[in-house]
Amino acid sequence: MLFTDRTDAGRQLAEALRHLERRDPVVLGLPRGGVPVAYEVARALGAPLDVIVVRKLGVPYRPELGFGAIGEGGARVISDEIVRHAGVREKDLEAVERAEEAELLRRAQTYREGRPRLPLEGRTVVVVDDGVATGATARAACQVVRAQGASRVVLAVPVASPDVAARLREDVDEVVCLSTPHLFSAVGEWYRDFSQTSDEEVVSLLARASTETATAEEVEVDAGGVPLAGDLVLPADAGAVVVFAHGSGSSRLSPRNRAVAGVLNRAGLGTLLFDLLTPGEEVYRANVFDIGLLAGRLADTTAWLRRRVSLPVGSFGASTGAAAALRAAAATDSGVGAVVSRGGRPDLAGADLSGVRAPTLLVVGGADTTVIDLNRQAQAALHCENRLEIVPGATHLFEEPGALDRVAELARDWFTTHLVRPAG
Repeated sequence: MLFTDRTDAGRQLAEALRHLERRDPVVLGLPRGGVPVAYEVARALGAPLDVIVVRKLGVPYRPELGFGAIGEGGARVISDEIVRHAGVREKDLEAVERAEEAELLRRAQTYREGRPRLPLEGRTVVVVDDGVATGATARAACQVVRAQGASRVVLAVPVASPDVAARLREDVDEVVCLSTPHLFSAVGEWYRDFSQTSDEEVVSLLARASTETATAEEVEVDAGGVPLAGDLVLPADAGAVVVFAHGSGSSRLSPRNRAVAGVLNRAGLGTLLFDLLTPGEEVYRANVFDIGLLAGRLADTTAWLRRRVSLPVGSFGASTGAAAALRAAAATDSGVGAVVSRGGRPDLAGADLSGVRAPTLLVVGGADTTVIDLNRQAQAALHCENRLEIVPGATHLFEEPGALDRVAELARDWFTTHLVRPAG
């Protein structure tokens, strides 16, 4: 397969990565040539773009032999076996690492122009390059990304040597490669235009991507004096913001809620995912099912958010989080403009259901028969505008192909209809 240039390669690669869209991925380009490819991937997936800056650590007297790699944030991957066999002394190892760390920080600062590194903890991360020949840099990058906390690492390249591509599958969760030609000698021969990418182009693409995608911020929510970790995403010109209440046994890092949040972000809706309980509170299982406690936390968090942003606020609840969302919305001063429940237990909100005034959408899987009955009972108790949507064939967690996508679409349409004020 021959590519016109890196832009063409990126657009074709993006089509092969569409299945990752609902995982709310982060896209990282390997500078310099991988960034133009990654930019097209990030645009197509509606994902944030950053660079993954790594430096190989070479044996002092054989620099071509790498004994490890380092990345930002203190990420460090060392091969003890190579260190031992090459006889690298501790002081030599430290000297190499110091020198490479200085260059790593210089390059990262140059490329980002002061913007912070995107957090990767618990995220699906797509590492993109313009091609793979030996695989050394790609392998180091993926190892560093894993060390930085990524839950799933995908390596995506337009072209690679077939044997190297096969070996790299051992280091990552998934390899997406469009072409592995048997007569492979260099990456550049598979591009019509393989002109060098400049530092200036990398800086420009990253800056452009940062203005095109939503701004993500790690926040500390003040929930009635209790500090809770949260992730706030506000697209440019956001029309509203949705607070997520996760279900039992989950957290703000829930991949299902993050997938839904990504769809909302691309529709111009802000999102706040936060932990309803502190780490100490999570130890006591009873707290996970204390709807009164969870509803209070959600109400305090909504009030905190309304003080921070002047936007209509909605609630998205999953499982027990749906009961907390509805109980919190029943308060006369809740400020909640719309509610969506995913596979929820709205029945656990009890008598508070009759006090909910916010338009409420209940979404349940067609194969989740017990929960369907509970939602129908809860729907009968609601006195507000409401609708029950059943996703055919879906089980409680909506793990079937396309099921979670349907949930996200329904939530997007409900919130944009009931929260976003018409222009003018």
